Amino acid sequence: MNKTRCGWVTVDPLYIAYHDTEWGVPEYDDRKLFELLILEGAQAGLSWLTILKKRDNYRKAFAQFQAKKIAAFTDADVTRLLTNDGIVRNRLKIAATIQNARAFITVQKECGSFADYLWQFVGGQPKINTWPTLKAVPARTGESDAMSKDLSKRGFKFVGSTICYAFMQATGMVNDHVVECFRYAEVGGQREEWGNDKNRMDANP
Repeated sequence: MNKTRCGWVTVDPLYIAYHDTEWGVPEYDDRKLFELLILEGAQAGLSWLTILKKRDNYRKAFAQFQAKKIAAFTDADVTRLLTNDGIVRNRLKIAATIQNARAFITVQKECGSFADYLWQFVGGQPKINTWPTLKAVPARTGESDAMSKDLSKRGFKFVGSTICYAFMQATGMVNDHVVECFRYAEVGGQREEWGNDKNRMDANP
């Protein structure tokens, strides 16, 4: 029996696996949240499948998304990364990743964790939507506008509202699986204990 999935999923096995196991699952781990924010920014102007195919390369190129290591990158590292065909070789996006790592560290110090900071924009728990079709799903919301504005104020780059909403969807801050998708109910039922510090590890052990 074929499973009903969200309309944006292609027949690519990598995309199907991402949709079926990752997209929309509530995420509270600082390092993973940082990674997804960077990758969503890298996607700007490209397809998400393009980024998924490069995700392992990104992890290798950017120190497994350990913010403290990325924050120490120099101009020489930028030049080196611009020759890495395993990632999107865009100087602005590479520089933004370094800047975002520095801003991320500041947020952690101020708020205790990046997860604490981000999840406040949805009241600390997933927002469960009931979209009947893909066309009904918005590209941005008031929550993503607020997140974008605050991230920008804190020095983050490539964090427009549309990017922020895609990030919120990916990290389960909103459940935007359409109601007929088999993952809708599964994701809706995955309400992890948010007070579990194990799930909100410092991104830089």
